[in-house]
Amino acid sequence: MTARSGWVKIVGLGPGADSLVTLEAQAVLAEATDVVGYIPYVARVADRPGLTKHASDNRVEIARSQHALSMAAEGKRVAVVSSGDPGVFAMASAVFEALEAGPDAWKDLHIEVIPGITASLAAAARAGAPLGHDFCTINLSDNLKPWSLIEKRLRLAVEADFAMAFYNPRSKSRPEGFARVLDLLRETCEPDRLMIFARAVSAPDETLSVVPLSDATPEMADMRTMVIVGSSLTRRIAGTSHVYTPRFVAE
Repeated sequence: MTARSGWVKIVGLGPGADSLVTLEAQAVLAEATDVVGYIPYVARVADRPGLTKHASDNRVEIARSQHALSMAAEGKRVAVVSSGDPGVFAMASAVFEALEAGPDAWKDLHIEVIPGITASLAAAARAGAPLGHDFCTINLSDNLKPWSLIEKRLRLAVEADFAMAFYNPRSKSRPEGFARVLDLLRETCEPDRLMIFARAVSAPDETLSVVPLSDATPEMADMRTMVIVGSSLTRRIAGTSHVYTPRFVAE
């Protein structure tokens, strides 16, 4: 195998269920010689002869990306795996960051991003169509950006009346962040604003709850939970569990 034949393909594994992994992603994994990624995501890839797995802990995204690019330069076919979509708060940006800072030779590698179903879309589909009009996604982790920026973006999103999808809402190491988010929402939104808590979507232990903002508590979210906050127009259809945001806004 020559260096010219090597490649890096950054693959989205979807929100959890095997049925939500795209055919394109499956084809890449079947062709790869090496799989690189965070431990639980690499574990989702089936073992087979000729495939080597390189699992690593969280927060080493750049080192993981450098390893993938180095192996591709040696001629290996490397799949870098992420959950959901690799371009949404995941590994695609890290690979390109490593590429930009790395040796010029890496820029000649074939690099491709293979999309997947991101958690916000899977969660929204379970609830109905809460993202049916303008919406934004915000990562609530302050590991890579200051809390002041998160708060600024939240306030502006509320002012613009976006529906909002929150990734990484509450972890063991930063349990107070989501409580601060709820406080901010209560300052800026009406108490009956709908909130969706979708945990482990498409997995066997999936749960989904829809509550007004006034009933939301920090304990409803963890790192496996996607939180969706409706816009002021988002509503639940009476007599059903369906939540949607209308496609139109009156002048």
